[in-house]
Amino acid sequence: MPPRLRSALSAVLIVLSCLLVPFGALAAWAAYGLADTGRYVTTMAPLAADPDVREAIVATVGDGIVREVDHRMDVRPVRGSVAPFVHDAVRSFTETRAFRLAWDTGNRVTHDTVLRALRAEDADGERARPVTVDLAPVTDQVKRQLTQDHVPLAARIPVQHTAVPVLPAAEVTQLRKGFRVLEVARFWLPVAAVVFAVAGIALAVHRRRAVAATALGTALGGALLALSLTVARSLTLAGLPADVSHPAAGAVYDALTATLRTASWLLLGLGLAVALTAWLTRYLRLPRRARGRRESTAPPPAPTPEPTRARA
Repeated sequence: MPPRLRSALSAVLIVLSCLLVPFGALAAWAAYGLADTGRYVTTMAPLAADPDVREAIVATVGDGIVREVDHRMDVRPVRGSVAPFVHDAVRSFTETRAFRLAWDTGNRVTHDTVLRALRAEDADGERARPVTVDLAPVTDQVKRQLTQDHVPLAARIPVQHTAVPVLPAAEVTQLRKGFRVLEVARFWLPVAAVVFAVAGIALAVHRRRAVAATALGTALGGALLALSLTVARSLTLAGLPADVSHPAAGAVYDALTATLRTASWLLLGLGLAVALTAWLTRYLRLPRRARGRRESTAPPPAPTPEPTRARA
C-alpha cells in the first residue's frame, strides 16, 4: 500500500477513534452506572446526609402534611402553629437511621420505576406516564413522631400517598429513545474506539506520531466530556421549576455524574501522559541516532606506516 494512502487511512481511523471516546464513556456510564439498581442506590446513599437534600425533603414532606391537614380538616386557625412542629419533626426524622433506610428503599423503588418506564413499550395511542415517588412511608413516620411528642392534632394527620414527580411524561418519551440507543451502544462504542485506534496506529507510516496523535485526541475528548458535564449541569438547574430546590438538585446531579467526571479526567490525564511519553522517547533517541550517523560517516583512520628495519 502506498505510504500516502496508509497515512490517510490511519488519520481517518484515529479521528474516528478520538470522536468515539467521549460517547463511549457516556454510553458505558449510562449502562453500567445508571441502569444498575445496586450501583444507583450505592451512589445515592450518601445524599441522605447532605444538608440541602434534607432541607428539600423537609420542605416537600412538611408542606405536604400541612396541606393535607388544611384541606381535610377545619383547622385553619392553628395551621400556623402546627406547621413549625411538622417541619421540625420531619427535620428530626431526617437525622435518624430509619430515614436512611427509607431513603435507600425509596431510591431503589424509584430507580426500578424509572427503568420500567424507560424500557416499556408505548401502547397504541397511549402516552407515556410521568414517573412519581410516593412519600407516604415518610409521612407515616413523621406522624408517629409528632404523636409521641404530643403535638396537637398529630394523630389526625391523614397519611396520604404524596406523589412527588421525578420525570414528566414528555421527558419520559424523550429519554426512552435515548436510553435505548445507549443500551445498544454501551458495548459497541468503546470496542469500536479501541479497534479504530489500534488499526490507525498499525497502518501509520510513523507509528510514534500516530500514538501521540491518538493520545492527544483522547485527552481532548476527555476535556470536552468534562466541559459538557459542567454545561449540562447549568442547563439542568436552570430548567428546573421554581419550587424545586436547586442546591439539592445540584447535589443529586453531582452524585450521579461523579463516575463520569472521574472517567473524563482519567482520559485527559492518560492521554496527556502517553503523548508526553511518546514525545520524550522520540527526542531522547535522537542524540543516539545522530551519534550513530556521525560514526558511520566519519572517514576511516589512516593506516600507520610500518617501521623500517635497520640494515645489519
